[in-house]
Amino acid sequence: MTEQKNILLFANQASQELAGRVAVELAIPLTQMVMKRFADGEVYHAFPCDISGRDIIIIAATPDDAAHQELVDLISGCRYWNSGSVNVVIPYLGYSTMERARPESGEIPKGITRTRQIFRSRPDYVAFVDLHSEAVSHAHAGEIRTRHVWTESLAARKIKKMGLSDYVLVSPDYGFSKRVARLAGLLDCPHTAANKDRYDVDRTIVGQMSSAVRGKTAIICDDMIRTGGSMLQTVDRCYEAGAVEVMILATHLVLAGDARVRFRARGIDRIIGTDTFPGRHSDDLLDIFSVAPLIARELIHYLRIENFFEAAE
Repeated sequence: MTEQKNILLFANQASQELAGRVAVELAIPLTQMVMKRFADGEVYHAFPCDISGRDIIIIAATPDDAAHQELVDLISGCRYWNSGSVNVVIPYLGYSTMERARPESGEIPKGITRTRQIFRSRPDYVAFVDLHSEAVSHAHAGEIRTRHVWTESLAARKIKKMGLSDYVLVSPDYGFSKRVARLAGLLDCPHTAANKDRYDVDRTIVGQMSSAVRGKTAIICDDMIRTGGSMLQTVDRCYEAGAVEVMILATHLVLAGDARVRFRARGIDRIIGTDTFPGRHSDDLLDIFSVAPLIARELIHYLRIENFFEAAE
């Protein structure tokens, strides 16, 4: 068993809030790095205590370049100062939709190349939450243990608490339909999928929707909402197919640009999602549930932490 006193929990700046919730679930403190910013913009990091031989947990979403680099620096620093183990949880992986390059395109598949940078800093264990593509988790030489943590159980619990009586889950495309089917199995409800084609890097067209949504509340499910373009097209197709109401469920709420305004304009008044993407809180549009219990449960299982609390069950 790993003793709790031997564990140190850190986070990059992007994931301080979520890491604080995980700390509560694990009944251990969130340890703060010593940080300074020099006049030229360079960032100073120092561990506030001796980490030699300690089991380190790092919670770090990578929504931008600075967050990604900070994670790499933290892992590298742990290795430099001889920590016992380095265990990383990445709630949201930036560039995760860029897991492949088109032939002869010259594109850099940053989902793979960025994840390799993380792996090459030599963590012992990396867990990802609701990856867009599992391909990125295999971008190493086999010496790192990786885990893909799914949020279906939390999402099912959230939907059950809403007390809906006649609803159908909708996948925005056939590629995501297996995951929606798993969630539908937990909820014992019907599910269907839209017909979506991608014709450019950030452009898709949703062609048609099954009549399974007729007379029902449609809950469109996806792993993330970035600009909301294809999701909004799916909203339109659901209403055209006879849905009486449409709700949105997505794990990672990026909501770039004017996405919120566009959803409002389509009559969407509830987007259900998690706190994996930094800065997302419940408000008059967003209904947020935390993945902290799920992350804590995963860490308890992997690190075999003793005396954990019921909140992590």
